[in-house]
Amino acid sequence: MPTDALLDRFLRGLAPLRPRAVWAHGSLAGGDYQEGRSDLDLVAVLPGPVGPRQAWRVAVLHQGLRAAPLAGGLHCTYLAPATLDDPARSHLTWAHGALMRRPVTPVTRRELHDFGRVLHGEPPDGLLPPVPERRLRAFVVRDQRDFWRPAVDEGRLWRRDIWVDLGLLTFARATVTLRDGRLTSKREALAELPGLGAPPEVVADIARRRYDEHPAPPTGDWLARRAELTRGYLGPAIDALVAAYG
Repeated sequence: MPTDALLDRFLRGLAPLRPRAVWAHGSLAGGDYQEGRSDLDLVAVLPGPVGPRQAWRVAVLHQGLRAAPLAGGLHCTYLAPATLDDPARSHLTWAHGALMRRPVTPVTRRELHDFGRVLHGEPPDGLLPPVPERRLRAFVVRDQRDFWRPAVDEGRLWRRDIWVDLGLLTFARATVTLRDGRLTSKREALAELPGLGAPPEVVADIARRRYDEHPAPPTGDWLARRAELTRGYLGPAIDALVAAYG
């Protein structure tokens, strides 16, 4: 299986950095992983500070994997034990073919605790502080209010599949978390969308592209209509969610 082969190669390449743990979250851990479509979302805990030398070695490792099948979707954030407790702190991350810095959010942390997959070393419970319910809920509301709601007004974004998919699925997942106090997979979130009043045509479009073996490419007219339907639904829906739980 290409996924297993890539993970094995990655773990072998990471071994000289002596990681204390490597965990998977997202679809690979949550049971909704689709080879060739889903990303591989990982977190590695290194034994000490992640400085310039470690960053260089991380970049060399990922550059060396570039030709491997599925490597473009392998993203990994690198933490040190002394920096594990602050959800707002940014950490060295390899994603989308480049080094960057980004936080390990309360949602990711809760995923790791609830269903994280241990690929190497210690489990999350032994290293990662738990996520208080109030912190998780506050983050979910803030993400909808401060990131997704302003993005709805950027019309050019919503002709792209990734914005339609993530915008609607993240909204559904946020709703379930705030309503029921639990996390949900993207597949479960998709099943929630009709009951939340999302446009049926758009929900069916997401399902085809995510789960059909050979989905037909969209036409320009549909991209424009899909963007209009998505934005028309998502703006008021986010406003109502934030008003109810903010």
